[in-house]
Amino acid sequence: MDQNKLKMIVEAALLAAEQPLNLNQLSALFDEADAPSHRVLGGILEALRTDCEDRGVELVEVASGFRMQVKQSLEQWVGRLWQHRPPRYSRALLETLALIAYRQPVTRGEIEDVRGVSVSSNIMRTLQERGWVRTVGHRDVPGKPALFATTHEFLDYFGLKSLDELPPLSELGDIGLEPELELEPPAPIEPEQVNTGESA
Repeated sequence: MDQNKLKMIVEAALLAAEQPLNLNQLSALFDEADAPSHRVLGGILEALRTDCEDRGVELVEVASGFRMQVKQSLEQWVGRLWQHRPPRYSRALLETLALIAYRQPVTRGEIEDVRGVSVSSNIMRTLQERGWVRTVGHRDVPGKPALFATTHEFLDYFGLKSLDELPPLSELGDIGLEPELELEPPAPIEPEQVNTGESA
């Protein structure tokens, strides 16, 4: 199959998909005999990225794979297609999410220690229902409190490939969070302090 046809198939799949597609998923679009290698697919994706430079959409790589999306610079116009307003999140929810993102894995009690107030069950439920946060284990201390961490869905939603792409803490001041939160990374967790078993 020629490269142009391959590029058309990959582009169509990315436009039709409701979630990012990784290289394995893109490869599975083809019969085994015709499936392009990951190297070839990588070249096709790079060509698509270049093709989009002067268009209204862009190809981005996030934690779960690749997706086509409207360029952020056009959001104020394209957003008018939808009548509903995007959800607004409380400062408490954003602070909790920031603490989990920058200090994970972290317990609810540790979040409360930093914030100085209790964390509402509604906040934790909202974060988990959005798929942004999940339980990854339990701290091996009395009570075995749950440890929370962010998910691939969190990275995808915020357009990140990995946690390394989180903005510097200094930039959180722009949304009014960083000055009130001590988000320096905690001391490394000793292996015996964490129990990630499913039965915990």
